[in-house]
Formats: sequence, structure tokens, C-alpha cells
Amino acid sequence: MLPLLSPENVALLGGAAVSGALFDEVLSLCGPVIGVDGGAAHALSRGLMPDAVIGDMDSLSEADMARIPGERLHRIDEQMTTDFDKALRHVEAPLVLGAGFSGTRADHALAAYTVLLRHPDRRCLLAGEAEVVFLCPPEISLTPQPGSWLSLYPLGAVQGASDGLEWPINGLLLSPADRVGTSNRVTGPVRMRFDAPLMLAIMPRAELAATARALAAAPARWPARA
Repeated sequence: MLPLLSPENVALLGGAAVSGALFDEVLSLCGPVIGVDGGAAHALSRGLMPDAVIGDMDSLSEADMARIPGERLHRIDEQMTTDFDKALRHVEAPLVLGAGFSGTRADHALAAYTVLLRHPDRRCLLAGEAEVVFLCPPEISLTPQPGSWLSLYPLGAVQGASDGLEWPINGLLLSPADRVGTSNRVTGPVRMRFDAPLMLAIMPRAELAATARALAAAPARWPARA
């Protein structure tokens, strides 16, 4: 039955390569585990039965599908959106942690970031082998290690304010065609505020657990897009 509601953080597993270490860290921060089409194979290969599988089922092998109880399979046949989009819009949780949605392919990563932009009301953190990425809520406080990097990449024209960054963004209009905020550096506790759901934050993978807690605890959410 969709949508899937959870009082706990939810892990979404995509079909791109995921190391055992990243898989274990994501699962340690979550309750339910959802396979996104072929991503269910990541759970099955580690002896874990996914709580649900969502997608058009064109990437999940017949053998793996046969191992999953039918009531856990949620087929969505439309081809206008990615399987990540199908899953994210049908899962409601304090936080969704996604792994296996980019791998080494830039086009897959860009498609995943577009899904974050399309569903700003869903708090979602994408975990990669080297970095974590999320769409910034209206306000967020973070505690990364001083000296570590923090990149801000706008997906449209957006303004904000920051504390704890070597190069503050106060008073700047950021946009992908003009000024971006990549390769900034942390000087202390970080607090950021934004006027629109258009800013991606990118941080080191080492910040995964702390960033997940901070994103789940952010005081406000963006509304769903009309």
C-alpha cells in the first residue's frame, strides 16, 4: 500500500554500486529499508529482505523478484519519472537516506539532484562514497569539522545567509549561470538560511551521520511543489 509511512528514517537503495561500508553506515541510521527497483538486489545480496520495493521493475531480476513477498512489491509502470522519483514521492519519513543513485555516472547524479529539487518537502540525504548531498531546508545548523570543505550549488536563483563559513554568502544572489558557492571552507559551527528550495549542499562522506541528524532536526520544511 502506497504511500509508505514511517516514524523512523528510511533507507532507499538504488541500483548503482554501493560499498559494504557505505551500505552498513546508511542502514545503521535507518529503520525500514526500501529497494528502488534493481537496488533491492543490494539488500538481498547481504541477506536482508527489503521492507518494500518500488519502481517499474525493469531492473530487478526475475530471480530476485521471486524471493520477495508479493505484498512488498510496488510496481509503478509510468516512464516519465525515474525510479528514485517514484520511491521518494511515495515515502514519508523524518528523513530518507539514499545510496546507489549516482555511482560514477554524472548523468545519474544530475537526475537524482533533479528529484531532490522536484520534491523539496521530502528531507532526503544522498550518500555517495566520497560525499553527501542534500537540498537545503529553509534553515539548518551543522557541526562539521573546522577546516573541512562545504560546497553550495544553486539549482536556480537563490539568496541566503551563513555563519561558520570562510566565505559567507550573506547578500549574494547565487545561480548556476552566474555565481555558485563550491569549495567553501568551514571555520566553526555552520548555520545557513535560504529563501527558496533551490540550494544543494555537498559535504564530505565523513559527515554522513552528523548531517543526517542535523537535516532531520531542521526546524522548518519547504512545502510540496504545486
